[in-house]
Amino acid sequence: MATFTRQEFYQQLLSGCVLPTAQQGFEQVWTLLLLCLVCRLLWRLALPSYVKHLSTVASGFYALYHFFQLQMVWVVLLSLLCYLVLFLCRHSTQRGVLLSITILIYLLMGEMHMVDTVSWHKMRGAQMIVAMKAVSLGFDLDRGEVPAIPSPVEFMGYIYFIGTVIFGPWFRFRTYQQAVESRKMSFSWLQKVCLSFFLCLVCLIVSTCVAPYLFSYLIPLYSYKLLRKDLTVSRPLNVELPRSMVEVVSSWNLPMSRWLNSYVFKNSLKLGTFSAIIVTYAASALLHGLSFHLAAVLLSLGFITYIEHVLRKRLAVIFDACILSKRCPPGCSHRHNTSLWVYLLNLLFGALAIFHLTYLGSLFDMDADDSVEEQGYGMSYTMHKWSELSWASHWATFASWVFYRLIS
Repeated sequence: MATFTRQEFYQQLLSGCVLPTAQQGFEQVWTLLLLCLVCRLLWRLALPSYVKHLSTVASGFYALYHFFQLQMVWVVLLSLLCYLVLFLCRHSTQRGVLLSITILIYLLMGEMHMVDTVSWHKMRGAQMIVAMKAVSLGFDLDRGEVPAIPSPVEFMGYIYFIGTVIFGPWFRFRTYQQAVESRKMSFSWLQKVCLSFFLCLVCLIVSTCVAPYLFSYLIPLYSYKLLRKDLTVSRPLNVELPRSMVEVVSSWNLPMSRWLNSYVFKNSLKLGTFSAIIVTYAASALLHGLSFHLAAVLLSLGFITYIEHVLRKRLAVIFDACILSKRCPPGCSHRHNTSLWVYLLNLLFGALAIFHLTYLGSLFDMDADDSVEEQGYGMSYTMHKWSELSWASHWATFASWVFYRLIS
């Protein structure tokens, strides 16, 4: 086997991965960036509001066709179905629930091979954004946060907003309205756009080229303060070096976490905390696609985070210490917050969280064929993978639950 010096390895990495990855990333998003700029310029003109919404719909349709070709019809069909339900139930006070049921049925029909698996999974991200936007709008209408049902062109403008129609993230309807009103374009705004795009490319390169090969040499902690100013969709350090599994799931995807908390968890609390958590993770599993290994991971996360939360909450009461799943705010009432044993106990729970993450992440095989990844891993693969690890994380979770019951 040929060996490389460190300099040769870096050169090979640069020419074989970094530059091609950056080029492909730019090729993927330059069309979206250009369409965003065109829409932004149109919104600055003194045009009727419906023209602005139509420009958003047109650009969103073009982006969908650019990425999915004629398969975009399944995304369009879902959006039309959502507005039909919203219009037919315009006098109801349960529009959010009715939309959720409609989307659930639609996604289940799609997952049950109404469409071929590969094509359906390619559109899964765009379908997820449409579903999240429609459900959030329904619940916001029920709560009175949105005063009236949007017109068809407003609704479609929100659904097909060019900035999020392909890659997300989700945002509320009133945020879309503010975007259409459009603040003045300035040099500082352009600087922020360019910096955000640069950081996106950096994150793509690190995740694709650097992290798998050079993690033992380069640990990206020093620039975290710079990244944190612009990254609003995740908190990477809280995922890589977590305090708890609760912190991991809430930091992995901030918009998704806010949506699940606002529109699934809070609306399910009447079923009880544990049931609400399971319903929330089940909803997340459905939105991510009915792949068995994804559902297994997400539902396992539901049990892990719930047991971790109640155990640490109980220990915090017993020891009167800051050892909750989430960091205590400044000036909390706990007597012990800076003691060495408190730091060590939190470190121990953090190590347990990393153990759980490693165990759950073992299902995602980096060496699998692309066709297998596109269709999802089956139940036999999931069971075999975890049985090889003696179901270690599940046993640790069960032991934590037993310990919690003993001290309750």
